[in-house]
Amino acid sequence: MKKKMLFVYNPKAGKERIRSNLLDIIDIFSRADYEVTVYPTQERGDAEKAVMERDEKFDIVACSGGDGTLDEVVNGMWKSGRNTPIGYVPAGSTNDFAVSLGIPSKMHESALSLVSGKPFACDVGIMNEETFVYIAAFGLFTDVSYLTRQEIKNVIGHMAYILEGAKRLSEIKSYHVKVTYDEGVIEDDFVVGMVTNSTSVGGFKDITGKHVKLDDGVFEVTLVKLPDNMVDMSNLLASFINRDIDTEHMYCFKTKHVVFESDEKIAWTRDGEYGGDHNVVDIRNENKALTLIIP
Repeated sequence: MKKKMLFVYNPKAGKERIRSNLLDIIDIFSRADYEVTVYPTQERGDAEKAVMERDEKFDIVACSGGDGTLDEVVNGMWKSGRNTPIGYVPAGSTNDFAVSLGIPSKMHESALSLVSGKPFACDVGIMNEETFVYIAAFGLFTDVSYLTRQEIKNVIGHMAYILEGAKRLSEIKSYHVKVTYDEGVIEDDFVVGMVTNSTSVGGFKDITGKHVKLDDGVFEVTLVKLPDNMVDMSNLLASFINRDIDTEHMYCFKTKHVVFESDEKIAWTRDGEYGGDHNVVDIRNENKALTLIIP
C-alpha cells in the first residue's frame, strides 16, 4: 500500500516560490510512492488547524512555506497529542530553522531530501503552552518579521528585514525584566531577549552561539542590556551580530526552563510570528518531542 502524506503549503510565502514548484514537488512525492493530500493555507492558523484535524491515517505531514508555516504545523502536531514525522520544504524569506537542520534551500532539492531523509528527534519550545521550533524573543528588531508586509518580503526577501530593522534604531526601547532560569536570577533593563534552538536567526549564522545542538534539551538564551549611549549601542549591535560576547552588556547562557517577568506587557515573537503581549512568559524545553525528516 502507498504511504499517505498530508502536504500543507503557504502559497504566499517567500516570493510565492511554491507556485512555480508545486507540481514538481508533488511529482517527487508521488514517485516516492506517497499518496498526497494537498492543503493550501489561506490565512494565519490554517496550517495548525489542518494538522490538528487530520485523520490518523497519514504516515507523514509535509509542509512548505516560511518558518511561521512550520511553526503552525508543529503547534498543530503538539496539540493533537501525536508525533507523526514532519517534512519541511522551505519557501520563506530567511528559513532560519531549515539552515540549522541542513535542509537545502532549493525547493526541488529539499523535496528530494524529504523523501530520502531520516527521522531526527528535535527539541520543541513551549512558551505559555504555545510551541515554537527555533526562537521566542522580545525587543529590538524582533517584531520586524511580522510587521514587515508580505509583499515587501516577496520583492526583496531578506533585505526587507535589514531595511525595516534599520528604521528602529531611533526607537530603541528597553524593558525591565526579571529572568529566572535553571542556574539563578537576573534582573536588568534589556533591549533584546532571545530564547533559541537554532544556529541562525534573521539570516545571521552563529548569532546564537557556538556548539548549538537541536536535541540537547536546553535553549541558548541571549539578553542584551541597554547601553549608555548610541555609540555604545551601535558597537553592541555589531558585537551581538558577530557573537563577540561583551559580558558587560550581554548575558548568554543555556537553560532548560526560563521565566520572564515584567511590570509592563511586552510584545513577543514566536518563530517570526506575533506571539502576543505578556507580563509573564514561561518557556520550557521539551526534549526530543518532535520528529523531523532531515537529509
